[in-house]
Amino acid sequence: MMSTKAFTLVSAVERELLVGDKEQGHIECVECCGKNLYVGTSDCIVYHFLLEERAQPAGTATFSATKQLHRHLGFRKPVSELRAASALNRLLVLCDNSITLVNMMSLEPVPSGARIKGAVALALNENPVSGDPFCVEVCIISVKRRTIQVFLVYEDRVQIVREVSTPEQPLAVAVDGHFLCLALTTQYIILNYNTGVAQDLFPYCSDEKRPIVKRIGRQEFLLAGPGGLGMFATVAGISQRAPVHWSENVIGAAICFPYVIALDNEFITVHSMLDQQQKQTLPFKEGHILQDFEGRVIVATSKGVYILVPLPLEKQIQDLLASRRVEEALVLAKGARRNIPKEKFQVMYRRILQQAGFIQFAQLQFLEAKELFRSGQLDVRELISLYPFLLPTSSSFTRSHPPLHEYADLNQLTQGDQEKMAKCKRFLMSYLNEVRSTEVANGYKEDIDTALLKLYAEADHDSLLDLLVTENSCLLTDSAAWLEKHKKYFALGLLYHYNNQDAAAVQLWVNIVNGDIHDSTRSDLYEYVVDFLTYSLDQELVWKYADWVLQKSEEVGVQVFTRRPLDEQQNSFNPDSIITCLKKYPKALVKYLEHLVIDRRLQKEEYHTHLALLYLDEVLQQRPGANSKGAEATETQAKLRHLLQKSDLYRVHFLIDRVRGAGLPMESAILHGKLEEHEEALRILVHELQDFSAAEDYCLWRSEGRDPPYRQRLFHTLLAMYLQPGPSVPELAVAATDLLNHHAAEFDAAHVLQLLPGTWSVQLLRPFLTGAVRDSVHARRTTQVALGLAKSENLIYKYDKVRAGLQRNAHKWNSGPCGNCFCTLEEAPYRFPERLQEFAFPPAGHIFLSRPESRPGSPTLMTSPNLCHLPKAPSTSH
Repeated sequence: MMSTKAFTLVSAVERELLVGDKEQGHIECVECCGKNLYVGTSDCIVYHFLLEERAQPAGTATFSATKQLHRHLGFRKPVSELRAASALNRLLVLCDNSITLVNMMSLEPVPSGARIKGAVALALNENPVSGDPFCVEVCIISVKRRTIQVFLVYEDRVQIVREVSTPEQPLAVAVDGHFLCLALTTQYIILNYNTGVAQDLFPYCSDEKRPIVKRIGRQEFLLAGPGGLGMFATVAGISQRAPVHWSENVIGAAICFPYVIALDNEFITVHSMLDQQQKQTLPFKEGHILQDFEGRVIVATSKGVYILVPLPLEKQIQDLLASRRVEEALVLAKGARRNIPKEKFQVMYRRILQQAGFIQFAQLQFLEAKELFRSGQLDVRELISLYPFLLPTSSSFTRSHPPLHEYADLNQLTQGDQEKMAKCKRFLMSYLNEVRSTEVANGYKEDIDTALLKLYAEADHDSLLDLLVTENSCLLTDSAAWLEKHKKYFALGLLYHYNNQDAAAVQLWVNIVNGDIHDSTRSDLYEYVVDFLTYSLDQELVWKYADWVLQKSEEVGVQVFTRRPLDEQQNSFNPDSIITCLKKYPKALVKYLEHLVIDRRLQKEEYHTHLALLYLDEVLQQRPGANSKGAEATETQAKLRHLLQKSDLYRVHFLIDRVRGAGLPMESAILHGKLEEHEEALRILVHELQDFSAAEDYCLWRSEGRDPPYRQRLFHTLLAMYLQPGPSVPELAVAATDLLNHHAAEFDAAHVLQLLPGTWSVQLLRPFLTGAVRDSVHARRTTQVALGLAKSENLIYKYDKVRAGLQRNAHKWNSGPCGNCFCTLEEAPYRFPERLQEFAFPPAGHIFLSRPESRPGSPTLMTSPNLCHLPKAPSTSH
């Protein structure tokens, strides 16, 4: 247990003011109402004093009492109790089992002589139920055994309201509304005098100790329980607070929130209602009275009256914080909420939380400190200012006054311990990172982000780059100097870029890549610079460093132009200007032209021809005998052939002239093919290269997307070349056979059979002949099907045409009386058949007619002679 100075004991009424030189009288009871202090003595005298309070600089107070008057009540018994009813200007005096009403100022009994007789003890109901502002409710323990009486007391009269019987003789009483808290002979109970319902609380022995029943709030009481416990109980018979431990010999108890004060024969003890701990002990002998009056606590001996003056709660809290008793200070601060105006409390409580946070911080209790700082809405600059040089030089921040802590800086707080200092810096990094995006940072973002940057740079923390590549408020001047001091040049470049100083950023990174300054943050810094320039909108900056990136690596550097967003390539960077720039860098030029021709598919002859020439030059340089690898030559040659085949934009004649005599037969063949010189192209493939598969591919390539006759002519040309007269070459015969067997559908079988030598066997050409016969049969059958479909379509057309004509002329016809012929309406007004269901083409001279009543599918055949022509007038003959 640690002591807290919560109260000071000051004298209010000295003995000389009460009894003077007399020795026989002593104090029996006291009452205080505002500045009025009343004292009842053993010789039946009531004294009236006026209390004057004087504040002291330390926050405490002193009291002086001025005697107004005193009056003897006319009895020989001591004054047992005094109770003030300020609303009635009356003082209730219990003496000799009688309660007398006297004027509070003159101490004269009321003229009516109204009094309550037969009272052993009394209690005022501070939560009255009558609702009458001109009376007070008084509960007494009656001289009648086991009886409680309730009265209404007016200015000059009293009125009994209720008389209640109790299970045992009551010894002490407190009242709240309809509820009585009673100390009986062996137990405490709660009794509702309106309903008569009683609730047992807990037992105690009245022979061993004096009962205490004290109302401490609405529907709550404090009782002296067994085992030296101060027990709290509600009118429901339950306890909502933990008990306090006080002396076994407690004489009296009082409440001065948040404290419970107890009096015994030697001490006054102070306990907290918030954590139930004993906070203070004051020596006080011969005391026998302890009462609280509207927050003022009075104690008395038989000769003097004293007041327990509470220290201001804020001072108590500050004392606790000074003693590093953070939890107790916070509990006390929370408890003070009910006694302090809301706005004032919020200001005070936030400051207390901040102070507590710095105490926990100094003890390296960082989790607790963080929660206290956030709850207390700490101006984060208070914390940053502990760290030397972290606040920007332009910051106008000054620490809170009075200060929230006693430390000048982190060096003093850690006493130079580097490990503790490192822990404190790690905590600040974490805390600043958490609060920088919250309301706590409002107005202080520059200070927070600048401090965070400095901490990251000093600790070589990975989050430094994350801070700089996201939205931040780092001040350029302070941050740049700090980054340069710690040789964080790459990060400094990011800072320049964030502040729209791209030229300074790129130059710094170029210096790192060139080795002029050292920073190992990124091993791929050159590639990063290329990417940066690729997406930069500053054309001047890109052109300025284009040569530098290309000199470092043509293949990578050209990406500055090839990977740019398409809209920029179309609007800002002219391909012709780029090509001019790249003439000094052949590899980059090839890459860029590939980008234009293959990726962007620009339809410009100049680019296609230029790229083909570059490929051709490289192939010529890499031919066998040149200083290069065959794999590279093959790859470039494949690109050249692909371009020559797929593109139709390059200058074919110009390239043929360059290829002629260069020993590039395949390329020559492709170029002759572009000029529709198929015989020459196939001659090169068949006779010079003897690459028969290439010859077949040539036919497929050149006939792609063309009509079948064109394709057939190509294959017949190739076959004729295989079969042309001359010295017999077995390879050509084999090639011709394979060509026929693999592409049978591409040939006119009848024409081929005329070309083939008679010595070739049917078995040799079986796949070709099988395919040719199958194709011929398939073609014939397909033609027959097409012919049949055409006839069917023609028949349907004729049927629809005849049917439409009948429907147009239907209104001109009607049936004759026999029902078997048709007559025109102009000739005979007879009814036309209801529905003509079916009509078809009959044999000559006949008509098929089907009536609704006829069996479906069985039309009636009538010959044309049955048709009669009636005269214009109706007639029965037909």
